[in-house]
Amino acid sequence: MLLPRFDTSQFSIMTKIDFTDSLEKIPVKIFPSPKEGSVHVAKIIAALIKEKNDAGKKAVIGLATGSTPKTLYAELVRMHQEDGLSFKNVITFNLDQYYPMDKDGLQSYHYFMRKYLFEHTDIDPNNYFVPDGMIPKDQVKDHCRAYEQMIEDAGGLDIQILGIGQNGHIGFNEPGSGIYTKTRLITLDNSTRIANAYEFGNMSQVPRMAITMGIQTILKSKKIILMAWGQTKAPVLQKAVEEDDTEDIPASLLQNHDDCSFVVDEAAASELTRFKYPWLTGECEWDAKMIKRAVINLALKLNKPLLSLTNHDYNDNGLNDLLTEKGDAYEINLQVYYLLRDSITGWPGGKPTEARVNHPERDKPFPKKSLIFSPHPDDDIISMGGTFMRLQDQGHDVHVAYQTSGNIAVTDEFVTRFLDFAVGFQNMFEMDDARSNDILQEANTFLLTKKSSEKDSEDIRSIKGLIRRCEAKATCKYVGLKDEQIHFQNLPFYETGTIEKNPMGEADILQTMELLQKLQPQQIFCAGDFADPHGTHKVCFDVVIAALQRLRAQGDSWINDCWLWLYKGAWQEWDITEIEMAVPMSPDQVIKKRHGIFIHQSQKDSVPFQGSDDREFWQRAEERNASTARLFAQLGMTQYAAMEAYVRWHY
Repeated sequence: MLLPRFDTSQFSIMTKIDFTDSLEKIPVKIFPSPKEGSVHVAKIIAALIKEKNDAGKKAVIGLATGSTPKTLYAELVRMHQEDGLSFKNVITFNLDQYYPMDKDGLQSYHYFMRKYLFEHTDIDPNNYFVPDGMIPKDQVKDHCRAYEQMIEDAGGLDIQILGIGQNGHIGFNEPGSGIYTKTRLITLDNSTRIANAYEFGNMSQVPRMAITMGIQTILKSKKIILMAWGQTKAPVLQKAVEEDDTEDIPASLLQNHDDCSFVVDEAAASELTRFKYPWLTGECEWDAKMIKRAVINLALKLNKPLLSLTNHDYNDNGLNDLLTEKGDAYEINLQVYYLLRDSITGWPGGKPTEARVNHPERDKPFPKKSLIFSPHPDDDIISMGGTFMRLQDQGHDVHVAYQTSGNIAVTDEFVTRFLDFAVGFQNMFEMDDARSNDILQEANTFLLTKKSSEKDSEDIRSIKGLIRRCEAKATCKYVGLKDEQIHFQNLPFYETGTIEKNPMGEADILQTMELLQKLQPQQIFCAGDFADPHGTHKVCFDVVIAALQRLRAQGDSWINDCWLWLYKGAWQEWDITEIEMAVPMSPDQVIKKRHGIFIHQSQKDSVPFQGSDDREFWQRAEERNASTARLFAQLGMTQYAAMEAYVRWHY
């Protein structure tokens, strides 16, 4: 008997379902860079403004401040100036304001919004609102109720733009803020004050309170977009997106909104399961890097050495596909063990007597000309002091390029010490230098009358830069370098006299190209630590990459034999699954590096702008290096006192 043929013409061919974002409770849009993400958000805002304008209505937009939305506002200004985007029918409400804070203060969010957006568009000054940071305290509650009412009277927020703090705060809604909170005066979490201290110069100047829209106020918005850039936001972003909503992570409460999305760059997305553990969200390509990441994470999770992992360990932890594709656990363990073992070397410039195929660096040429780019005048010794000294001791021609003066990281009190010394020195030897006396007198007078928000004078900046220059030079001499191996670039982008720096400019790139052409190194070390609170490392990195790419494009042949290694700075270390070269240090070498860091006396004991970590830089460096060594030992490698880690960058 013939069965009737089943007609499949009405069905389309089944396609594979994508589960990569299956653990994410809020839609996340990921872009290669903050600029591209900001352009995306700017287009959404522009479309809203035009739609409302065509309907004869006003667009009501909630705005954020801080470093995150600066690129967004720059794009909106460009759209206004070049594409004719009008803000005449726009009403804006800002999330928050420090309290107390004068609206014209340099750290005021009223000043921030005028500087980055309002003064460059045609928005009606009567149509933008920021909480009043100088309202008498007994009137704050009424002011907050009135602020809520103004939003309601305007028709409610059509869209709210948010950033996210490292502790998960949105606006200034700190951990513990409830889902039903409204606009109110709040006490700032200490971690928030530390994170924002770079705006003020020192911690004591950061206000302890702020006025902020509440979580409920934010959730009433018709649409919400949260933006996040950089590695430092990655851990809290993952919690907000993938874990259960909780008042401990205020941003996670956005899971309760029907039209909320996160717009992030690749660095901020790096802790999401789809990137960190992609094998848990669907099929993945099991190349050498992915296998290394999966197996090392498995070993660390189970607290086992690599060679002790079993088939059961793989199967019980979501890695059965890896076993199916690559075979027995023991063989996979060996593959990863050898990758990790081969990354360890005491010869960061290559070992001339041993042509090891799997050595991280080439054995030839030897010796090499090695160039260390140091964003600030102490990053070389803090971040790679052991490697720096080893390269010098092993006979390489080592050069250091200090990319910025680092003058803003010298306290006024430290300058006063040097001025007192200079005066005493002149008096002791009865020097008669009128101009020198004038400079000293002017500098002393300036420091005595300087306001907390005032920019340093050119002379003071020069003195601070000189202090750091002398410390850097002394460090190089301590390592064994000669004057001709020390290069002070003082890149122009840094020299604003304020915490906020200019973008990378043509002069920065040309100056770096000139140095590279002069030295023609075979090996470059560059800072890859983009968690630097004031962004100097990232700009310095971009300058080096732009210079190298231009030199390659113009056909400089030496550049084809030049390898670039990235080190991390004082704020974080490479993930152990990423490390491609690990340089071990003995206890004596750790002490020698510590003494090199101590030469930078202006950065010891009291460091401006040190971010959320209150330890001194030498303490951070030692703990980071020791922690890296412990991780290698935990995985079954030799136990060293410390290790400095690097990743090779292909430009």
